[in-house]
Amino acid sequence: MTDFTITTFDWVPELPRGYVRDLRARWALEEAGLSYDVQSVPFDDRKSNHYDHQPFGQVPWLTNDDISIFESGAILLHIGECCETLLPVEPQERAKVQEWLFAALNSVEMASLPWFIFKFTDGDSESSEQKRIGEFLHSRLQHMEKTLAQKEWLAKSFSIADIAMADVLRLVHRFDGLEDYPRCREYVTRATSRPKFEKAYKDQLAHFEAADK
Repeated sequence: MTDFTITTFDWVPELPRGYVRDLRARWALEEAGLSYDVQSVPFDDRKSNHYDHQPFGQVPWLTNDDISIFESGAILLHIGECCETLLPVEPQERAKVQEWLFAALNSVEMASLPWFIFKFTDGDSESSEQKRIGEFLHSRLQHMEKTLAQKEWLAKSFSIADIAMADVLRLVHRFDGLEDYPRCREYVTRATSRPKFEKAYKDQLAHFEAADK
């Protein structure tokens, strides 16, 4: 019997595969050495019990005994509470991990998502809106480049903050947004070369590929 259950979609189109955010939960649980299973909800026909767990109709959510948590950041924090290596007990290091977790989801992902949507929808790259969005993202990446020039991981050791930040940056990298940021690219490569990421990534792909059949 497993203590954790990740719920994700039963199927998604090919483009988002490998980037659906249940990957963050899978990766964290793999790094923590915690057993879990994966359940599915329909992608096309979302039922009321889906919204009971995730009020926006998204995925994932995590259940742990009688606790149900949505939003990847909250899920990572919960898993971190169960694994000292991913969320240290020592107050200063714990605060460092927490601040960088929120920075990944607010300062960086908030800037990257509008840029990604333009890329995904083939938006006009010469429009003033797209230029402003690109400038906003690049201002964030410039700060990350300086930060990552000084350290291997965001805190003293690999943590839930790195799971969030690396996952945010690898989507930017997918669309060549890190071309001018070698430290960010190296960081993404370092994080995604970890065996636990590779397993989580392959497992997610296999989950959606199985639904194709």
